[in-house]
Amino acid sequence: MKQIKMGNSNWKASAVALGIMRMEALSVPDAAKTIEAAYDSGINYIDSADIYGMGNSETVFGKALKESGISRDKLFIQSKGGIVFDKERSHGSFVFGKRYDFSKDHLIDAVDGILERMQVDYLDSFLLHRPDPLMEPEEVAAAFDELQTAGKVRHFGVSNFNTQQFMMMQEAVDQKLLINQLQFSIMHTGMVDSGIHTNMTDPRSIDHDGGILEFSRRKGITIQTWSPFQYGMFEGTFIGSDKFPELNKKLQELADKYKVSKNAIATAWILKHPANMQVVIGTMNPEHIKDSADGSNVELTKQEWYDVYFAAGNDLP
Repeated sequence: MKQIKMGNSNWKASAVALGIMRMEALSVPDAAKTIEAAYDSGINYIDSADIYGMGNSETVFGKALKESGISRDKLFIQSKGGIVFDKERSHGSFVFGKRYDFSKDHLIDAVDGILERMQVDYLDSFLLHRPDPLMEPEEVAAAFDELQTAGKVRHFGVSNFNTQQFMMMQEAVDQKLLINQLQFSIMHTGMVDSGIHTNMTDPRSIDHDGGILEFSRRKGITIQTWSPFQYGMFEGTFIGSDKFPELNKKLQELADKYKVSKNAIATAWILKHPANMQVVIGTMNPEHIKDSADGSNVELTKQEWYDVYFAAGNDLP
């Protein structure tokens, strides 16, 4: 498994991470098999959030980790907080937010709850889940200081922040923000599109996030890509979908060439980009985990990267 440097630090982890949003649907024995499959595939990074399954995903993970026999210190465990979930609007593993809350008390309580559910003593990283328009960076700074001093969190980052939001938070906290978790995949390429279509007036030229891709590269921030096989906002996977025949044809062609799955090619496509990205996969299927992880060992050519980009319906000016 390819290793990447996490942010502007000496910390290295697997280029593919396992997201456990859907783990609450598994029995503890099955969840243990999922964790084992990830570890055996070279994945040593776990991504969670306190709202996944209204906390149940973390509870199952904590029990499953003990059953797996994998030592805590063999894994990097990450979770996110800052969303107050709404029980009335929950739907399976996906939970809708009632509000965002970056107050000191809420963030500290969130981490305490995460540690208890996951049955671990510390988190390797803790991310602010989505930007709170009412955020007071000084409160976040106080929470981060207390969590770090207490040994509960080693590293920090954010999720779904634009450039200005990231800069505002980084200026307030003493810790280096190493990570920004952003949606990116073959079918979600806005960060790339706006750069390619610079000085154009077509829809793809619109920069929605303040040059977040280029900013991340300049500052050495690791982009963790969520929903790497999805299109839209949790609308479904593009792999094997009849909606994307040209793309699947190209993915299969490359899969045959490199003797891997289409999932692996989709993973390799993201990792080909020089922005130091980490792919967060969300499948709970042990075989699919292995298939996707194989992509970290595939080095696509530049032309193949562009060919996949074109097959997804994109173009060059």
